[in-house]
Amino acid sequence: MIGAAVAIAGTATMGTALGSWAQPAPSRNHAPTHRRPPSEPVVLELFTAQGCPGCPDANQVVETIADEPGVIALTYAVGYWDYMGWPDTFAKPEFAQRQRAYQTAMRLRGVYTPQVIIDGRRQVSGAEAPAVQAAVDEEATRRIFPPQVEFRESGDRVGVGSGRAPVGGAEVWAVIYRPGAQTVTVSGGDNRGRAVRHVNVVRELRKLGDWNGRPVLYPLPAQRDPDEAVAVMVQAKGDRRILTAATQ
Repeated sequence: MIGAAVAIAGTATMGTALGSWAQPAPSRNHAPTHRRPPSEPVVLELFTAQGCPGCPDANQVVETIADEPGVIALTYAVGYWDYMGWPDTFAKPEFAQRQRAYQTAMRLRGVYTPQVIIDGRRQVSGAEAPAVQAAVDEEATRRIFPPQVEFRESGDRVGVGSGRAPVGGAEVWAVIYRPGAQTVTVSGGDNRGRAVRHVNVVRELRKLGDWNGRPVLYPLPAQRDPDEAVAVMVQAKGDRRILTAATQ
């Protein structure tokens, strides 16, 4: 996880539930292959579920990579597996909506768990540890003149500087999450009896406003719990690529 006020240097269902095509990714218990830490921070978004049998291994993969310098790792819980007998304790509909927005932007046939999105540009199965690591390393090289993100010392506002806006403009998002690991003991479904561990669990998504290339100062969500942190991302409206991000 990245420290406070660090900006990225870059431009920038399960089964037949809900009537959508989706299937679980195959689970393979690989340890991440560490070649080199990314020279610039990369946003890694994991879409996972406590009822998904292949997800605990993927959660572990992401937790290991989250400790590397230059990575903002965020875990979004989705409820696609709830019908199997265990309602995910962290899932919210807006997290599934975010995953489906990536599906549309990337023209994917469906969504699945565990799925990892890197910088909003590419996706890979969270079960494939070497592929996740390779994607993080490759995306770190794409950074070219991003807008700068700076948190005010008061902690209640964040500024996004000038830069080249994508066609159609961009949105600025605040992702409120709990840093570090959390463990949930699952008592139903395919993972019954397992202690499922998550890292940097997202609790809320809030759109702060639009960004069209000019400097803007945005108010941050107030009254956050003391155990929560916030990641601010500038994300293209069209292809959903993440131009830059920072954590407070």
